[in-house]
Amino acid sequence: MWKEGQATWEEYRNVVKACRDATTKAKVHLQLNLARDVKDNKKSFFKYISSKGKTRDNGGLLLNKVDALVTEDAEKAELLNAFFASAFSAKAGPQESQSLEVREEACRKDDLPLLEEDCVRDCLSDLNAHKSMGPNRMHPRVLRELADGIAEPLSIIFERSWRTGEVPEHWRKANVTLIFKKGKKEDPGIYRLVSLTSVPGKMMEQLILEVIIKQVEEKKVIRSSQHGFTKGNHA
Repeated sequence: MWKEGQATWEEYRNVVKACRDATTKAKVHLQLNLARDVKDNKKSFFKYISSKGKTRDNGGLLLNKVDALVTEDAEKAELLNAFFASAFSAKAGPQESQSLEVREEACRKDDLPLLEEDCVRDCLSDLNAHKSMGPNRMHPRVLRELADGIAEPLSIIFERSWRTGEVPEHWRKANVTLIFKKGKKEDPGIYRLVSLTSVPGKMMEQLILEVIIKQVEEKKVIRSSQHGFTKGNHA
């Protein structure tokens, strides 16, 4: 309006000052909220901190086996996948030739601990609503709000997965990002991969870990001299 002659210079300067004051107050308010909620919402806090740093390129040019630079995202993904897959053996385990039913029956005979519905419900109720969604776009807050309704079916899935050694196909998928460590950025082996898996899959891992730890403690499998392998006991 000032450029078009519809406002005076003084009016323009007053609006600029009011805008700057409002922006400053909003920034201070945001920072105070981030600091206050950091215990419950670490993700937003560190996201804000990262935004103030230098921009990092986690996926630059990469060299393939013939020392040619790979530039396309799809080609880089295939190159990294092939590199990290080469670290694992494709040799089948002794029980992979068995059917799911045979393995499940064998596990029943071993009288393994159960993943009870109440434990699953408690785990759902404790989900952090600020955590990220996995590839299946299932938000932790939705799961937490529906804890009473989905605890039973999830406990059945968890229990069957535990006894058969099979993980649902959708829970095997992950959003993967690269984190540069050090060295030449063109070297595929210099990156560390971080995977974001589905929330139910991570829940199952947590519950099974707790069951295993409880079993180990009750059976006194780990001696006191091996305290470094037990949680909260490092002395």
